[in-house]
Amino acid sequence: MDFADEIKKFYQKHVPGASIEKNYLKAPCPFCSAGETEKPGTMVAIINPESFFVGFFRCLNRCKPGGFPLYFGRLMGIDPKEVPGYDPDRDPFVQDIIYPLKSLKPDITKFTSLMTDTQYAYFREFGVSKAAVDEVKIGYNGRYLVYPYFMEDGNAYAARCILPGRENDNFWHGNEKFFLGEFQIYEMPEIDRCEGGAMFITEGENNLLTLKELGFPGIAVPAVADLENINPERLTFINHLFIVVGNAPEAQLSARALATKLGFKARILKWSTHLKRGFNLCQLAAEKGKEFRSAVSQMIQRSKSFSPFVSPEKEHRSVLETLNENRGKDLMGTSSGFQKMDHALSGIRGINIMGGPPKAGKSCFYMQISTEMARRKTPVIYYDFENGRQKIYLRTLCRLSRLSDKEMRKINLDDEAAGRFERAQLEFKTILQYFRVVTDRKLNPDIMRRQIDFLQHETRRDNTVVVVDSLHKLPFKDLSDRRTGIDSWLRHMEAIRDEQNVAFFVISELSRGSGGQYTKKPDLGSFKESGDIEYSADNAMILIPNWDPIDPISTAARESTLWLAASRENNPGKIGVYRLEYPYWSFSEV
Repeated sequence: MDFADEIKKFYQKHVPGASIEKNYLKAPCPFCSAGETEKPGTMVAIINPESFFVGFFRCLNRCKPGGFPLYFGRLMGIDPKEVPGYDPDRDPFVQDIIYPLKSLKPDITKFTSLMTDTQYAYFREFGVSKAAVDEVKIGYNGRYLVYPYFMEDGNAYAARCILPGRENDNFWHGNEKFFLGEFQIYEMPEIDRCEGGAMFITEGENNLLTLKELGFPGIAVPAVADLENINPERLTFINHLFIVVGNAPEAQLSARALATKLGFKARILKWSTHLKRGFNLCQLAAEKGKEFRSAVSQMIQRSKSFSPFVSPEKEHRSVLETLNENRGKDLMGTSSGFQKMDHALSGIRGINIMGGPPKAGKSCFYMQISTEMARRKTPVIYYDFENGRQKIYLRTLCRLSRLSDKEMRKINLDDEAAGRFERAQLEFKTILQYFRVVTDRKLNPDIMRRQIDFLQHETRRDNTVVVVDSLHKLPFKDLSDRRTGIDSWLRHMEAIRDEQNVAFFVISELSRGSGGQYTKKPDLGSFKESGDIEYSADNAMILIPNWDPIDPISTAARESTLWLAASRENNPGKIGVYRLEYPYWSFSEV
């Protein structure tokens, strides 16, 4: 006897009056409280052996939440040995939580009593009925909708209050201990009810409601970033987990991160390519109406068990595409604008870290390369913690116009200079379409990922150059342990490089040698708090001035030598000599 037959016979035995209609078992609900004139609702159980949700039962009157046979057996007091899927050796998942004596039960009663047709009409806009809203006990406090977060003990100790139609306007109500982390799972009791079966994981309470309206079980987190709070051990005894998030690359990355923890039981639902960015289940339900169930079913059917590995077909196609794209090209990466540098590095790709003593011109060097790349329509994000946005822009205008900062401020320029300045402004305006300067000192890897994604979306490019000025001034959680912070950032850069097709330019400080002097020896030991630079950098370069940056007036030519100290693919050695043309902030290759 196969599993579907076991389930069918189990329900037929324990539910009086059961009948089979196609792929469903139907019977009077054994849990409904029927009065003398009232009939119990209809219990429906899926017995289709091809369905991921085979065995799932629910009452059409929503007298109790639905679930799978193990949950049904507990409700009915059936000997677990008789329940299909029972494992006597299963170790239950136990959380070390002491629940408070006071719950939100009085508040929930009060808030649900304030619900009117105006609030229910809001849910009807995306196809969710009053019955589905009442089932999860959503309430109203006079301005905000109140979504109680029930825990495994059946009580809610926290609720999220959301302004209808403005999900960003929200706050938490109740016990502060339950506002964060592992407690941010909406409809948590569903996990126990779905033991031995399947359920959805989604973002946003309303998106989950659209699925519950269809009769599907599931849980939700407030936002896609909160998927990381889900403990995969808590979902060990669920056979199939369908993850559906909004139609955005960063959301898909979060879904993949969760699926990686869950393993092959996870399936990420994919959106059609023609749908707009940010499209979600609520929008799909509003758009499809009665066809919403069919649309979700098709997404389920198209889903595949998650694998952290790229399919052989995709790998084969990717290798051939890369070969074809680079056929006939001198460089594997993007051009820096400097011939010798391009030759030494085979083009700009990967993580390129450059060190140098103070005032050597490191920032100016990368400003020139990055704005030249942006001029050639390569998207660039310049993370600046050294100079300020206006200084970067002004120095770029100086270089483009061949005018000093002082000259650009003149009211009356001669015709030739005015013409150069006008052309420079037009060229700079074009550059800004692909060039972004970010000075946010609250930057973290997640924000960086999102900003890269936004710029790629805005410019319709699938590659990006990121400049970090400088590595030692990136925000760290623990300022006292900068070495660990640097290593952590380098690990994230490696991941971003590979996952989002990003080339990095990173400025690093150098260590002082004996006597407080900077070494002239171009090697990896020169980098300050080098940490994992040795392992992370695709190319490690050092810019050494051949002039005295402390006394620039005494030196006629401001020339610096750029050395390749280490490289994964290229031979270390001298790259070239670069002359800084002051006051135009422009480097030329000697």
